[in-house]
Amino acid sequence: MTNRLSNLGIFTALALSLSTPAIAADGVKVNELVIAAPIPDAQRDATIQAARAFYDFWNTGDEALLKQAIAPTFTDRTLPPGRPQGPEGPAFASRHFRAAVPDLTVTVEKMIVAGDYVTVHMHFAGHFTGTFGQARGQGQAISFIATDLVKVENGRITDNWHIEDNLTLLQQMGAA
Repeated sequence: MTNRLSNLGIFTALALSLSTPAIAADGVKVNELVIAAPIPDAQRDATIQAARAFYDFWNTGDEALLKQAIAPTFTDRTLPPGRPQGPEGPAFASRHFRAAVPDLTVTVEKMIVAGDYVTVHMHFAGHFTGTFGQARGQGQAISFIATDLVKVENGRITDNWHIEDNLTLLQQMGAA
């Protein structure tokens, strides 16, 4: 998208954003990107870059991407029991989940940028070959969805609210 968005009305900007194709770059696949409201190009680009780095981290487990994506003051607003708060939380979650599903991949189905907020709907897939709690994998396929709302300030994610389809995940693992 170009600078034109800043000169258009909100309804025109919304209509243009709905036709934005998938991002074809290295890293996590983003099937659809929607810019929901006109924002300055620099803010839009920094916001998308932070979000892409965060989901590249979830796709690869590369903690350097996590450090690039999140602010030192990062807060998980829907912190699960047992997960540390702050920047260590996502790293902890990724390490533990990748021990259970080493070939984990993430596809961003839809990313919606609206000012300082990004809503992301994702699909996780892989094979349960490790252990998760008391459950031991037998190589069964894992496929579930999740949705995040992240707040981005100054090009770094400061807050995250998330929900995962844990029932489907636990059923596929044989733990529910």
